[in-house]
Amino acid sequence: MKLLFVCLGNICRSPMAEGVMRKLIAQHQLPWVVDSAGIEHYHIGERPDRRAIAQCLSHGIDISYKRARLITPEDFKTFDFIYALSADVRDELLHFYVPSSAKIHLLLDVLYPGQNRSVPDPWYGSQRDFALAFELIDQACRALIKVHADGHR
Repeated sequence: MKLLFVCLGNICRSPMAEGVMRKLIAQHQLPWVVDSAGIEHYHIGERPDRRAIAQCLSHGIDISYKRARLITPEDFKTFDFIYALSADVRDELLHFYVPSSAKIHLLLDVLYPGQNRSVPDPWYGSQRDFALAFELIDQACRALIKVHADGHR
């Protein structure tokens, strides 16, 4: 199974989701691949936000190696599931990559089906906002493991 997490700039939410999922994949010994990307170009090559790095480190997850990248047309061929961290990102992905619409999902739908809920963007907030985003991401990633693991071990 190959999973891709996508947010705006690939420096806050999606790298946290990638880090959380990498940890869960290792814990469950799953042969999965995970990555993250953004839909905007303004942070390409940058490390995750220092607050995202700190939040993940407080849970034993190191995302400092990550460098922001843009989603590519190839990603829609490579990944089985593409999880947008927010409704606006999902809508953007659906608009530009219509043939891959079956692969594109809103991450929090796994917790709140049909409610169109987004992980709040912590970029303009405090460390507390990063903690809230992390908690939602962690819960959703744990739910994804339950949803997908049995059929892909």
